[in-house]
Amino acid sequence: MNPPATADDGGRVLTLGLFLAFAVITVGVAVRARRGARDAEGFFAGDRSFSGPQNGLALAGEHLSAVSLLGVAGIIALSGYDGFLYAIGFPAAWTLTLPLVRQIRNAGRFTLADVVAYRMRRPSVRIAVAVSTLTVSGCCLLAQMAGAGALATLLLGAHSGGSLGGVSADAARAAAVVAVGLLTVCCVACGGMKGATRVQILGAALLMASAAVMTALVLARFGFDAGAMLGAAAEASGHGDDFLEPGLRHGREEDGDPAAVLLAGLDFLSLALALVLGTVGLPHVVARLLTAPDGRAARRSVHWTIGLVGVFSLMTSVLGFGAAALVGPRAVAAADPAGGTAVPQLARALGGQVGGPSGGEALPALVAAIALTALAAAASGPMIASATSLAHDLFGHALMDGRPREAQQVAAARAAAPLIGAAAVTTAVFARNLDAAFLVALAFAIAASAHLPVLVLALCWRRFTATGAVCGIYGGLAGALLLAAFSPAVSGKTDPVTGRSLSLLPAGVDFHWFPLENPALVSIPFGFLCAVAGALLGREKADPARHAELSVRSLTGIGAR
Repeated sequence: MNPPATADDGGRVLTLGLFLAFAVITVGVAVRARRGARDAEGFFAGDRSFSGPQNGLALAGEHLSAVSLLGVAGIIALSGYDGFLYAIGFPAAWTLTLPLVRQIRNAGRFTLADVVAYRMRRPSVRIAVAVSTLTVSGCCLLAQMAGAGALATLLLGAHSGGSLGGVSADAARAAAVVAVGLLTVCCVACGGMKGATRVQILGAALLMASAAVMTALVLARFGFDAGAMLGAAAEASGHGDDFLEPGLRHGREEDGDPAAVLLAGLDFLSLALALVLGTVGLPHVVARLLTAPDGRAARRSVHWTIGLVGVFSLMTSVLGFGAAALVGPRAVAAADPAGGTAVPQLARALGGQVGGPSGGEALPALVAAIALTALAAAASGPMIASATSLAHDLFGHALMDGRPREAQQVAAARAAAPLIGAAAVTTAVFARNLDAAFLVALAFAIAASAHLPVLVLALCWRRFTATGAVCGIYGGLAGALLLAAFSPAVSGKTDPVTGRSLSLLPAGVDFHWFPLENPALVSIPFGFLCAVAGALLGREKADPARHAELSVRSLTGIGAR
């Protein structure tokens, strides 16, 4: 016999209804874009018809996912200043992409491999880039799917044993993952890059609007006095002024262990390097830059992205400190030790203050529905990048020797999207302990270790060769994966008080030997070393004419498609 409906059940039903409404709108937007996605230029690059503001908003839509909103706000609510560092790091990362944006757009056509392989027209280079692209995009897709599952279980009150109409938390988690996966596949298979772009614009607009409304409500609660909000957050944290100072999450001085303090600082530096240097190497970011009409429009897109991400990061910070002040870190941690419930709990508190019990249900339902929709929008970027790489790089160049018909490539990409989606959904459903934050950090680390070295060297070093590109990609990829597999993020990290595992694997399983949770500090130099060593030690000779041609094209745009 099903349990009777409660007020919480009413909010969850409202969440489901709103999500279905947003999903219908999203699919409609993607289907409408199908007419412009019949040829390769339309499906893979959206006919290069998007302006700087449109592309900037779409880039922001790929970044401003629910993982960013819920994860960063939750870290701030639990860790104060140290969590705030995560928020301000993203605008800095986008700023550092500017030196390469124009060159990437002018040198490439549809994929990251087009940029790298322009000088080295060998199938081995495209195969290596495709393998790395699928790995990075797979991590990003799994992060979005894991975020959808986590959000669904939180909405069902999994931590308190809640359910909706007798549906268990595990069933709801699986249903959310499948729903987001199907929505993402529909967006990509129907509309290609044009559909994905419009969906990302929609997702970014919805997420920005919801964050803006909640930010205004939080600031209004404190008379628009940020100092009062920070003071209340510090008081509610139980740490006093330490909540607003460095060291609460990374490198606590009170531990009395200088080695542990140093290690924590290096770990944070490694993560920061991955986020800052990996952004420009993400395959879906490169694919987005290649949809701009020219290099100038690509730079304008990133300028818009920097502004939008900066504003969003500020709003996320307000929501994190607001959750600490109005909900309390203890209540946030009790619902989810990682802080993923901070924004929904804050929405319930704000909605209750404004609209009573009805508002306490409506606002968190709206925020949750928008978050699920934004997850699908953010996942469409990695999925279209994966499908394009399979169809254009592996099928079109490696198998068909660069001479496929456009219709064949588009058909291959449309067929690849459901396969990629099915693989991501199946993995996310059965691998229940996936950590979205770990997957995102790993994707950035691989992009910084495998893609950044070959991008920089292919564009700037005249002696770079195909052997160097293959060695750099496989070396950076293998280095990042190997170090991550033997890091505390996978095994061996436990809570010193409760003994609960803080790694992907359960407590008692410990085979880690690499001390840092993120491998970027070591794997990025290793990727560069492999690329340079491969170019210098390989038998192949560089072609100066191709380097000169690429230099002129990347800097001036002459000959760019």
